[in-house]
Amino acid sequence: MNHDSFIRECLKLAEQGRGRTGINPMVGSVLVRGETVIATSYYNKYGDFHSERVLLENIEQEIYSDDMLYINLEPCCHQGVTPPCTDIILERGIKNVVFGMVDPDPRISGNGIRRLRWKGVQVIGSVLRSECEYFNRGFVSLRTKGRPWITLKRAHTKSGEFSKPDGSPLKITSKEQDLWSHAFLRAKHDAILVGIGTVLADDPELTVRLNKKIMQLWKIILDPQLRIPASAPVLDNRAIVITTPEFFASKDAEKIRRTGARVFGVPIEHGNFSWSDLWKILTTPTESFFGIASILVEGGAKTWETFKKAGMVDEEVVLVGE
Repeated sequence: MNHDSFIRECLKLAEQGRGRTGINPMVGSVLVRGETVIATSYYNKYGDFHSERVLLENIEQEIYSDDMLYINLEPCCHQGVTPPCTDIILERGIKNVVFGMVDPDPRISGNGIRRLRWKGVQVIGSVLRSECEYFNRGFVSLRTKGRPWITLKRAHTKSGEFSKPDGSPLKITSKEQDLWSHAFLRAKHDAILVGIGTVLADDPELTVRLNKKIMQLWKIILDPQLRIPASAPVLDNRAIVITTPEFFASKDAEKIRRTGARVFGVPIEHGNFSWSDLWKILTTPTESFFGIASILVEGGAKTWETFKKAGMVDEEVVLVGE
């Protein structure tokens, strides 16, 4: 049995939930008989039933003892917003489970596997562990570091310049590099983050521009003195403006909220926004906001240095233009 190919199929399915699962992982499930896939599912959005439960509650045909259930993440075994997935696996008589990675959540972390084995289920894994962990790197970071996964992206010319001598914007990357950035960076993160300097200088929209329907990412603007104009194109119902408590309750903040954007007040510590307060705001689900597990930091230079000096960069991508 080629376990790798079916785990990769789980990851393809899980990708369909990107942008909607919030602080929860992206998960896909595949039920296989012999070498044939007979049912699939994926975790659609935060608060919905998990992938395994969706598959096993919707399949109408009989499940055989040699059928194999593939999941890219260890099944949960605790009662949270939704019931434990180990329960439905046992109830439907699944005898073989193949998983991609152990769940880093301390409430699970191998307990789901142990429960299934104790009940006589053959459990195989981890399969493609590194691939599965990188795929859900935001979720892993939240559970192990208490903050989102952070990718820093910057661009400079071959001579090292990232702006014109007067500080004004300089077009650096090619069309091909821009397309790659949208497809493999912006489209693969929950949020994009910039400082107010970038907004005032470039007037960006900070969207994912691809020729297909895709969930737009959240747009985080760090703006201590709330200098962003209410007319800025970046402001809409996917924008999050981080300012200080002093400006949080101001009339300007109300104008910004009327665009649909969220405004939060975060105190300053040691010259920067309090990291702990910032992460709490960005990773706490509230109503239509499901939390953020991964952030693409795009600029500018001051913002880059702030994150790097604080040790808040997990991955760095540098694009070199002409």
